[in-house]
Amino acid sequence: MTYAFTPIKQAIHTLQQGGVIAYPTEGVYGLGCDPFNETAVRRLCQLKQRDVAKGLILISHNWSTVEPWIQPLAADTFKKIQATWPEPNTWVIPAQTHAPAWIRGEHHSVAIRITAHPLAKALCKAYGKPIVSTSANPAGLPPAKTAAEVKQYFGAEVDIILEGAVGELQGPTPMWDAVTGKQLR
Repeated sequence: MTYAFTPIKQAIHTLQQGGVIAYPTEGVYGLGCDPFNETAVRRLCQLKQRDVAKGLILISHNWSTVEPWIQPLAADTFKKIQATWPEPNTWVIPAQTHAPAWIRGEHHSVAIRITAHPLAKALCKAYGKPIVSTSANPAGLPPAKTAAEVKQYFGAEVDIILEGAVGELQGPTPMWDAVTGKQLR
């Protein structure tokens, strides 16, 4: 499936201007922004009522755009991670020291997912770098699964909502620790 360029182009412009967007992912709607823009990240966390110390997930369309965020991986660890994609899996990987604290939170790692969701992947590809991806819901409420639910939660506080179907996953993606191999959620 391909997506209309105009809505993605508008979303890219919004990201470049420090805005917060909503878009469908593998199991729920996500909120996103430019991970290099601290003001945008803090605004996103405020909308979600989420403590920035928890850290955030970055999604991308390919490994090369997220690799600069993480420490070099052992070959067997890299193969283990690569083998789980394009399935919807998020990996928590030791971060480079330059990875911003507003993305890492209180951790020395960063959560990464190479998305296979058609719209999220097209968005990341058009942006050319990773974007923040966190479930579209205020803290304590179930994640939005439709654009209408995003509007109910956030109204006009989200700058743009890309409409589309979420994937078949029944909730947020499973999350794994790259060092220990343990499932975190």
